[in-house]
Amino acid sequence: MEAVSNILMEAGASGVKIDDALDYQNLKPDRYGEIIDLDTIPHITSGAEISAYFPETVFVPEILPTIKQRVAKLADYGLDPEPGTVSMAAISDENWATAWKKYYHPVRVTRYLTIVPSWESYTATQPGEEVIKLDPGMAFGTGTHPTTKLSLQGLETVINGGEHMIDVGTGSGVLSIAAKAMGVGDVEAYDLDDVAVRSAQANLDLNPVAKDIKVAANDLLKGIHTQADIIVANILAEIIIPLVPQAKANLKRGGYFITSGIIDDKFQTVMDAILAAGFKITQHTQMGDWHSIVAYLPTDED
Repeated sequence: MEAVSNILMEAGASGVKIDDALDYQNLKPDRYGEIIDLDTIPHITSGAEISAYFPETVFVPEILPTIKQRVAKLADYGLDPEPGTVSMAAISDENWATAWKKYYHPVRVTRYLTIVPSWESYTATQPGEEVIKLDPGMAFGTGTHPTTKLSLQGLETVINGGEHMIDVGTGSGVLSIAAKAMGVGDVEAYDLDDVAVRSAQANLDLNPVAKDIKVAANDLLKGIHTQADIIVANILAEIIIPLVPQAKANLKRGGYFITSGIIDDKFQTVMDAILAAGFKITQHTQMGDWHSIVAYLPTDED
């Protein structure tokens, strides 16, 4: 499932949803003592389905043959995708949002951060715990994915308070909101996808701490000329590569560049690009097949 998900994300998907028959077979009451009644929701009874969602600007029939070829080729690596069928269909934004809401519940993503869906009630359970309200909509990055957790952990290690931060590929806006909750000063959030920008703005509006975050559509950092203390990017490895020189140009000396969304086989390529640009690596963390890098831009005194 992870291999297929990676293939779909590398093809440009905005996000993926996994339905695994075993998840339904092993359902147990959650901590509130409730359990989903399988008769009330559609579910598969065998195997797994990985659904990828692409924006309307992507002509999916054009990339479908490549996806099918890569899925079939998994057998060469000892991963049998049988039956490995690949199909496509149009879906409305409303159906996407409904799919999220069935499975999205409060999640403790770091020691002090808990992400709560906008339609659920939750009260902090420990001193210092920050609660972030989120409606994921069509954006990828709700705090439940390893790449988002790694990004949040990286932010916790570099934020002292009052910094100027840029969030590249903001998606749901979760990293920007979390950074404000951790004490960052000014935050600029950018995403290429207008749908993600609207989703991020809706999430900012749910969190009073995020009221002054600037969110806008932009292609990475093209045309952006500023000097930030922190730049964070939870995006695909292939997109991180062209971002590296842009991040260096928009980062103060002594600042930090946090990247995530890096799958195993792309890690060294991304690492080499960051080092070649003159950064020093201060932290490398991994969760499953995913990697995150915290890089430091040295000052003249370093």
